[in-house]
Amino acid sequence: MRINFHGAAHTVTGSQHLLEINGSRLLLDCGLYQGRRSETYERNLNFPYDPLSVDAVILSHAHIDHSGNLPNLVKQGYRGPIYATKATVDLVAIMLLDSGHIQESDAKFVNEKPSRRGNGPVEPLYTQQDAAEVAEYLHGVDYGTTFEPVPGVLARFVEAGHILGSAAVSLEIQEKGRKIRLWFSGDIGRFKLPLLRDPVMPDPVDYMIMESTYGDKSHDDPEAAFIKFRDVVKRTVDRGGKVIVPAFAVGRTQELVYNLNEMMSDGDVPMIPVYVDSPLAVNSTQVFRQHPECFDPETRQFVQEARHPALDFKMLTYIQSVDDSKALNGRKDPMVIISASGMAETGRILHHLKNNIEDPRNTVCIVGWQAPDTLGRRLVEAAKEVRIYGEVYECRAEVATINGLSAHAGQDLLTKYALSPDGSVRQIYLVHAEEKPATALMEILKARKMDRVHYPDLHESVEI
Repeated sequence: MRINFHGAAHTVTGSQHLLEINGSRLLLDCGLYQGRRSETYERNLNFPYDPLSVDAVILSHAHIDHSGNLPNLVKQGYRGPIYATKATVDLVAIMLLDSGHIQESDAKFVNEKPSRRGNGPVEPLYTQQDAAEVAEYLHGVDYGTTFEPVPGVLARFVEAGHILGSAAVSLEIQEKGRKIRLWFSGDIGRFKLPLLRDPVMPDPVDYMIMESTYGDKSHDDPEAAFIKFRDVVKRTVDRGGKVIVPAFAVGRTQELVYNLNEMMSDGDVPMIPVYVDSPLAVNSTQVFRQHPECFDPETRQFVQEARHPALDFKMLTYIQSVDDSKALNGRKDPMVIISASGMAETGRILHHLKNNIEDPRNTVCIVGWQAPDTLGRRLVEAAKEVRIYGEVYECRAEVATINGLSAHAGQDLLTKYALSPDGSVRQIYLVHAEEKPATALMEILKARKMDRVHYPDLHESVEI
């Protein structure tokens, strides 16, 4: 058996791990890489393996850095099954269409710029039609149900607690008379977050492919993060500004709305308009309602009473049309605008940032990890100027970072996760992390007598 680390190796995004088992090829995730734009396009367009040679795909969850390159895979010839939880199947179908729309819109916007005159047109990475064709190959599987993606491999989805439908993948592999137990963590969630069930710890396994995004830091308690977010909103409102939040349309957006609902209902902040400016968030609302099996008991009760705290909120408006989105930028009254993408690289958030980032009354609130060379990372690193759609803007708005709202496990939970199989693990492969957090986690695990940990290079291949 061989594992090929073709994405999320020495970086966080672009998850693609190709397993070679019994002559078959099984791909774990097929995500978009996010980073320096000149590198991103070529890296996402060109696979380091032949898509026709892949026999099956298993998705851990619907976030674009885990699923977003499926349209290219199919476009280049893949015709096999794509397995995921039923909630992930429903989310992926709409998220890929949204991603295709963004690819087309951004290419159109760039091509219309005067600076492009005389140059060849920029082609979208893929189109909405390319994205729509993926749906034919999606297969939904319940949590805990065993299925056989390729001969000799029994797979099972286990709750990851990261976003709706997210899962770790348990694989029992029979190869050449031996049995191998492999666990792929996907993105590991956190305990005590609103809406979703808590992540499930790994079974006894032989090998683990495990995310380690926050291997160098533990998060604030969710309650402390809630207080910090509340204070950001309050002080921005007090100075008459807007809170602009780049956030993933599925997962983080719903948690933020839940928190805003709670703080306004309790009178902790004034009742101000909250706008979720993302067609994808609107479409995902129905998916949330269709999958109560993914929620914790408190949220299921809300859903049964048709008053979901992340979907039904007096001050909440979902924005769909471009005209309504543009109208927000002409207003000067206090409000919260939550818009995709979470790393401020594509979509409507770019228009909100360029129209609001030079006003010191406003706040840009960063609520999740930001990949290197993204606009979100430059904001976190306190850049004085940023470039948006080729134009330079001064960063006069406050930039507030709240890591405690992350849906990723922090160092403490990652340590517990890695050690939970009780000594059965022969090797852990740390992925989905930059070098600093991965090294920090390796040192902690080594101090806890777990020194069989490896941080693979991009495209590295290991035989087990």
